Amino acid sequence: MRLDVVTIFPEYLEPLNVSLVGKARARGQLGVHVHDLRDWTYDRHNTVDDTPYGGGPGMVMKTEPWGDALDSVLADGYETGCGEPALVVPTPSGRPFTQELAVHLSERPWLIFTPARYEGIDRRVVDEYATRMPVYEVSIGDYVLAGGEAAVLVVTEAVARLLPGVLGNAESHRDDSFAPGAMANLLEGPVHTKPPQWRGRGIPDVLLSGHHGKIARWRRDEALRRTTANRPDLIERCDPAAFDKKDREMLSILGWQPDPDGEPYGRFWRRTPGMEE
Repeated sequence: MRLDVVTIFPEYLEPLNVSLVGKARARGQLGVHVHDLRDWTYDRHNTVDDTPYGGGPGMVMKTEPWGDALDSVLADGYETGCGEPALVVPTPSGRPFTQELAVHLSERPWLIFTPARYEGIDRRVVDEYATRMPVYEVSIGDYVLAGGEAAVLVVTEAVARLLPGVLGNAESHRDDSFAPGAMANLLEGPVHTKPPQWRGRGIPDVLLSGHHGKIARWRRDEALRRTTANRPDLIERCDPAAFDKKDREMLSILGWQPDPDGEPYGRFWRRTPGMEE
């Protein structure tokens, strides 16, 4: 996979040289190219922004530097045979970045990131390149940062760890929170390691039992317990077919019940607020 990042703060992307992403780069599994947007400015002040049409506070990033930068990146990628590119635009007004989207992006050969500053990039830039490639406007949360570089780091780490061979154990992400399959829309439960005793706190007996079926059930129950406590919205929108008989028993204990109007099983709703506490 090839990643290109165009930014006015290339140094912000230095963390891409360390940890799993750095190792993937060293092994040739991931090619990361960071570009300084100001290399495509032609005035003595290296101007990348201007006042917004219609007035208002803040500045807007200009079309010309972004257009020239993206044209240059595309030309280089096409010349080296990188496949079909996709543009990833970090923005608080984008679609939520989810594990499902991370999986989808990990299957693409080439991603180009455009982290903005100020009030964002002139909309015409996104509209222009949407005619040439798929565009993903993504938000990493309901808050606003000073720029999109932190979001690039988040998306890159989430995507890179899904690439074949990047994780030491290919099964490591199977039980992640939100992982497609059994863990879709669920948070991962608690984890434990050695020593078996620490400051008077032990390990749940089931984890020491060696009984794989019981361990799997305990982990599933803990995932349900954590999700109902921390993200009840996920349970409410979860497909009822995703819950087996044991899941339904646990959800009932935690104070949830199926929608009585659903047939044969409706979505789950909290029956007794606060019961799990």
